[in-house]
Amino acid sequence: MAFIDHIHACNSAKPQDYIPFCMDGRVIGGTRPAFANALIDHPSKHVVRKGADGSLHLARVVATPDARSQAFAALIADLHRDGIIKSLHGEKFDVRPTLNDAPLCVMDRSAMSYFGFRSWGVHLNGYVRKNGGIYMWIAHRSKSKPTYPGQLDNMVAGGQPTGYSFRQNMVKECAEEANIPESLTTTMKAVGTVSYVHETEKGIKPDVMVNYDLELPADFVPRPVDGEVSHFELLPLADVAERVRTGFDFKFNCALVIIDFLIRHGAITPDNEPDYAELTMGLHRDIAR
Repeated sequence: MAFIDHIHACNSAKPQDYIPFCMDGRVIGGTRPAFANALIDHPSKHVVRKGADGSLHLARVVATPDARSQAFAALIADLHRDGIIKSLHGEKFDVRPTLNDAPLCVMDRSAMSYFGFRSWGVHLNGYVRKNGGIYMWIAHRSKSKPTYPGQLDNMVAGGQPTGYSFRQNMVKECAEEANIPESLTTTMKAVGTVSYVHETEKGIKPDVMVNYDLELPADFVPRPVDGEVSHFELLPLADVAERVRTGFDFKFNCALVIIDFLIRHGAITPDNEPDYAELTMGLHRDIAR
């Protein structure tokens, strides 16, 4: 077991196995062949069509963000009713390939992977300095959570819903998940992104996590609020690193956020880690790599 195994585990998808999905004149996602057939065979054939090269496209009449959002909402509701899309979340995500792009539409969070659209999220490394070293707050996910129950997690994390800036969303998640008051988040620093292309039961997840560091007062103790976390644990950074290096106790993408923290804070260096170069490159994958 090694740090690099987490890079490989997160980047488990093979984009070449997916049918390209195009919008606004470019490829922005990809679907499994069976799901592509379900889209093409759907009674609302005017919504999704197959191009001459086999790629999927929205009909030309569905050309504005609002029209796309409405067309996808109706299509997804039908596919959910028919059992093709297994569950819906209710939270809306922007469909946007890069931060330079205005949202092309919005879509239910749970449907994004079926289409292979990029999801965005925010993750927080909460830590304190004491006894001459760094200690990191680790969240234990509730055992009743429908996804990754009981696994370890970053102190705070969440998907990026439409209508929020990344910082606004991070402040909101801090309050909802760990009872961190907004007054303490003023020193929170955006420290970069981690991206990966993961295979799930729904499809491909080419996701980007926008990461923040927050140094907290030594006497601050987080408290679960919304039920997604059972409890928090403060651990020496060396212990956190060892948990990541030797196993898969952490939710798959959270391990990458911690590896990034370890690199930036000098715990993983080119002199103590033979996979250093592959780690630094592997934290930033996109669907074309």
